Amino acid sequence: MSDLKQKFEEAVNLVKTAEGDFKPSNELKLELYALYKQATEGDVQGKRPGMMDFVNRAKYDAWAELKGVSSEDAMQRYVNAIEDLKSKLS
Repeated sequence: MSDLKQKFEEAVNLVKTAEGDFKPSNELKLELYALYKQATEGDVQGKRPGMMDFVNRAKYDAWAELKGVSSEDAMQRYVNAIEDLKSKLS
């Protein structure tokens, strides 16, 4: 396993088990969601959710903004976002 993939998986696990002060904001969660989807599935797929489905529409739009970003770049940006959050909390 590549070093980047290992760091990415550790960062994902950290977010999944986050508690207390380490809980990411909703804005950061949306960014992380989009980066995760881009890193693991590639460009956005499916139809854009309807206007009244606010949460899923925001997720779709965030992911769609990353169209064309490589899996490796998305992983690195995800890891960087988590490292930045950790540095702000220390």
